[in-house]
Amino acid sequence: MRVNCLIIDDEPLAVEVIKSHVDKLDSLNVVATCHRAADAFELLRSKKIDLLFLDIQMPGLTGLEFLRSLRNPPKVILTTAYKEYALEGYELDIVDYLMKPISFERFIKAVNKFFEQQPRDIELHHSKSNGDDNDFMYIRTGKMVHKVLLKDIVFVESLKDYVNIHTADRTIHARQTLSSIENMLNENHFMRIHRSFIVSIHHISGFTATTIAIADKNLPIGRNYKQQVFHQLNYTPGDE
Repeated sequence: MRVNCLIIDDEPLAVEVIKSHVDKLDSLNVVATCHRAADAFELLRSKKIDLLFLDIQMPGLTGLEFLRSLRNPPKVILTTAYKEYALEGYELDIVDYLMKPISFERFIKAVNKFFEQQPRDIELHHSKSNGDDNDFMYIRTGKMVHKVLLKDIVFVESLKDYVNIHTADRTIHARQTLSSIENMLNENHFMRIHRSFIVSIHHISGFTATTIAIADKNLPIGRNYKQQVFHQLNYTPGDE
């Protein structure tokens, strides 16, 4: 799932700068742009907008006037060349306040604030019974929350800002980093074999010096992970 963005700014160059920054991030998608706040009402009604980049000083309806008029606004990052509007903007519960010209580094900080405010897609729950066979995750995808037992996870695959969690009978796509998933999983049952893959040790069916066979797939063993992988498998390459 990508975050749908709407850019509202009366300066074409400012729109292009923000759009260029957005295009560098796989997690964001520009749905539309417009140069007047008044033109955005219909876009907000007709399209799913998650994040709004909103200029403050525009002819006619200003950005702050537009924001106050919305009953259920999406998350908003304000963009402006004027510092004096910052306090008023934060009183409207904005995510962040970007001063023009907007550097990519500062843009990234604002986007990270947005993601920090979002509900987590994955929550780990420990079973109240002894042992961890019944430990599970709740994984949120859109309006659906999936319950997945950790013992059913075959492998986890990284797709930049997202992961695919593979079980024997389904694949679930969620917004999370592979490193955060790794921190949730018991290292006695799961191991990182590559910068893009975590596998269940229990589900491994075989291996070579460079691959792990699991669920009818051959996943690569990363060069930097090879020593730790074979240590966890209690195997010394070259032994017969």
